[in-house]
Amino acid sequence: MRANPLAAILAGLVFLSLGFSVHAETVALVGGTVIDVSSFGKSQSDIKSAVVLIEGEKITAVGSKDVVKIPKDARVIDVRGKYVVPGLIDGYAALDNQSYANAYLYIGVTSIVGCHGYKRGALFEDANPSPNIYLYGDVAHHEIGTDEILARIEACANRGVKFLNLMYALKPEQLKPAIERAHELGMVAIGEFVNISYRDAIRYGIDGFIHFNRYSIELAPDEMRRKVAEQPFGHGRGEYMKYLQELSPEEEIVRDYAKILGSSPVALMPTMSVISMDHPLLENPWNERVASILDPADIHNPVNKSTGKHDYKPEAFEKIARAIDNFLKIENQYYKAGARYLAGSGNDINGTMPGISLHQELLLLTKIGLSEREALAAATSNFAEFFNWKEAGEVKPGRRADLVVTDKNPLEDIKNLKQISLVMLRGKIIDREELLKAT
Repeated sequence: MRANPLAAILAGLVFLSLGFSVHAETVALVGGTVIDVSSFGKSQSDIKSAVVLIEGEKITAVGSKDVVKIPKDARVIDVRGKYVVPGLIDGYAALDNQSYANAYLYIGVTSIVGCHGYKRGALFEDANPSPNIYLYGDVAHHEIGTDEILARIEACANRGVKFLNLMYALKPEQLKPAIERAHELGMVAIGEFVNISYRDAIRYGIDGFIHFNRYSIELAPDEMRRKVAEQPFGHGRGEYMKYLQELSPEEEIVRDYAKILGSSPVALMPTMSVISMDHPLLENPWNERVASILDPADIHNPVNKSTGKHDYKPEAFEKIARAIDNFLKIENQYYKAGARYLAGSGNDINGTMPGISLHQELLLLTKIGLSEREALAAATSNFAEFFNWKEAGEVKPGRRADLVVTDKNPLEDIKNLKQISLVMLRGKIIDREELLKAT
């Protein structure tokens, strides 16, 4: 006999009205090691032979097999000998199309701060499946009045923006009211300034700074800063970058600024991968399996598929390597002074690629000086620590069930974070092979 769909719906309503509910499937990841990324990667309370229970989109229990009881009806997934980490967060990333979304998920990036503009495409919000998106907004690409700055900040909040970038055309007198208004509206305020003191931004309560070559302008002479402020992407910027690559990391000005950054509560997001694609440290991103679904035409200034580098003259690469090495040494001074980090790839600028370049950024963070655990925290729990995004970033009860299971220990080598056996997004296991079919 043919089923009556209306009768089925009515029966379901009666079932719910009597106080019954349909429970989501409980999934149990059993036997793996849950890696602790709390306290900015300083804690080391890993749980071996762990049980992670997931119901619906949430983690409901985490602990050793002796402590956590596995429900009889749970779907048990054996992850013995493997490592369970939170889904990765890319704090500054483009999402142009479905292939981008698939690339993120395939390589374990379950959340992004979705950026757009400046040679990036429009944010594609209709991907399915898609990483979780924290909306990005920015103000002060160009000089405008304070009232308009505040109006644009409010417009960003009304769009649901969570991550507000205060940019290089902001004037000193606009800094404090802009930060205060962003916080009043529930947004985090990040800065990439040119003509504003980063010391003042710290004093006014900014949440973080983005781009190494932006926040390190505090090291430049006043006249050089003025030239960059006049043309943020003009000739003055080239002079400034040359100055940075020749500046000794041992200079007093570097050490003094490092102390300020290290003693402040701000987060640093260097996005070093954007300027490091041609460094020999970074492997050819096109060799990654998931790169097969990406179109070079979608990427700004893509690297050569054969070499993994741009088609520069041979002598240019040695200069680039020396410059990047010095930038890493300067950033190392910030780290040694106590600075704390967030991971953002900055893709898809200058050849950086969705998902792949976040792993490159994590490798660069270890070259700055972060331990593997601290680098992992920079792409997970630090977002909760700095921005109070408590729904993600750790394998803990109550957090969103965005998880990655790796075959090898990422604490031994950050590259092991790409040795993925399982990705879970909002409690659902992602078919990684299926992701490779989408174009």
